[in-house]
Amino acid sequence: MSFDDLPPLPPQVDPAAKAYIERICELSRAVQRSARSALDLPYGADYWHKVDVYLPADSQARGLPVLCFLHGGAWISGTKEWMGFMAPSFTAHGITFASIVYRLAPQHLFPTGLEDCAAAIRFLYERAASFNGDRNRLFLGGHSAGGHYAALLAVRRDWQAKINLPTDVLKGCLPISGVYRFGENSGLSMRPRFLGPEGNGAELAASPILHVQGKPPPFFIACGENDFPHLVRQAVEMADALHVAGGDVTSLVLPGRTHFTASLAGGEPDGPWVPGAVAFIRSL
Repeated sequence: MSFDDLPPLPPQVDPAAKAYIERICELSRAVQRSARSALDLPYGADYWHKVDVYLPADSQARGLPVLCFLHGGAWISGTKEWMGFMAPSFTAHGITFASIVYRLAPQHLFPTGLEDCAAAIRFLYERAASFNGDRNRLFLGGHSAGGHYAALLAVRRDWQAKINLPTDVLKGCLPISGVYRFGENSGLSMRPRFLGPEGNGAELAASPILHVQGKPPPFFIACGENDFPHLVRQAVEMADALHVAGGDVTSLVLPGRTHFTASLAGGEPDGPWVPGAVAFIRSL
């Protein structure tokens, strides 16, 4: 899969979302043309089971931290190609950047996408050395729906052993504008688009804030100042829950940013998010 042979994705109704996708695709195409990379690495049998890995310029560097990143798209859209624009901001600092794509709803309801992301992490853990990475320094981030998956995998402790990974495989989590709670008063409803029919308990199963198991890994939680109000509120609630569990949490509100321009900050080397994210990764 590449920009030239991507299957059609659902059309965007929101003009801001459409403009955001057009912009990140433009930026990411340019990155793919110039960056050291290994594209379309398969982590499973499905067409969508693929990872793009972007490498620092120094081909002799070894033992590099790896930032694995999950795209947004409301669980029904998006692809790994979208997030390539972020890569240079991290590879410039000696951090390998891996963009993951997962299967989408409504064809694949929760937890299929989550399980795909876990399988991609296993793939990157097992093969980290092949792209100069350190498998003991894997970090997981994501925007919006991707931030939700990243946070849920980071706090849960019941999936790693099932796929032969250590419980502490993720050294830190960096969600941007993530979703941390579903259900009543959460501000959004994904039924049946993402969670399936009523009464199946998926709201609880999918809510990261309800699955903080033991001391969580360090979190770097960000959202836009002008993000969707329920996501701003949930970011505060998630940080509080992590603190109560003894977690190390850094919270960042990106001044003037919306839900979409908060994501664009991921490609701004001197912007409001990247310096803090780089420092967070380097500190662990």
